[in-house]
Amino acid sequence: MIHSLFLVNASGDIFLEKHWKSVVSRSVCDYFFEAQERATEPENVPPVIPTPHHYLISVLRHRIYFVAVIQSEVPPLFVIEFLHRVVDTFQDYFGVCTEAAIKDNVVVVYELLEEMLDNGFPLATESNILKELIKPPTILRTMVNTITGSTNVGEQLPTGQLSVVPWRRTGVKYTNNEAYFDVVEEIDGTYTFDPVTKMLSWDVGKINPQKLPSLKGTMSLQAGASKPDENPSINIQFKIQQMAISGLKVNRLDMYGEKYKPFKGIKYMTKAGKFQVRT
Repeated sequence: MIHSLFLVNASGDIFLEKHWKSVVSRSVCDYFFEAQERATEPENVPPVIPTPHHYLISVLRHRIYFVAVIQSEVPPLFVIEFLHRVVDTFQDYFGVCTEAAIKDNVVVVYELLEEMLDNGFPLATESNILKELIKPPTILRTMVNTITGSTNVGEQLPTGQLSVVPWRRTGVKYTNNEAYFDVVEEIDGTYTFDPVTKMLSWDVGKINPQKLPSLKGTMSLQAGASKPDENPSINIQFKIQQMAISGLKVNRLDMYGEKYKPFKGIKYMTKAGKFQVRT
């Protein structure tokens, strides 16, 4: 399935590559670089790029392109989901997924990629299993490995692979067992625009004054650019804790298959999508 993986930084340099079935030349990434030059924004690079002999499937996370090389047709979303899982694993192990963090832990990176894919096919992708196979790096463990020449590879088979639930170890017991679920709802509100006051009002219904929304926004300016003469655009989003703005309520929550009496609780949250405000 996946023959090779290339990691490309924001400058267009390949700083890491991994091959499983056969070594694929770096020149295959020239097709990706051509598509990158044609894209107006970094995130506009096509996720699937066909070449005469391969397919390039990529994702952009933390200003790093993860480019997978495929030789035959496969479901693109399958490969994209795996690439996102790789990024999440790196972030879980190293705290951040940056070029510097990957280079500092390059041995662990290759060990993880070797376990996550077997002959190009996904094998162990759950963080709980991977942490039993490959121990997360620490300062003390790094010093011991440097002195003794050992590695972070575990010596025993992960118990999670013997469990009915792959992400949970066998025989694990907690003092508190909790179950979470999300209820996602979409609401279409009506808006009005006053050309005199230049105010746009969006009516989504009644909001409890005791649970006012928290409004957060971000403003991005290009590095090295001078202060703009006009007011820049701001991306904003809001959320309201412990409130379902539609009035939707969970009437009953039952759990089966457990002998103990679980604690059952419901948490509500109203979140908005991202909006661009031109100030």
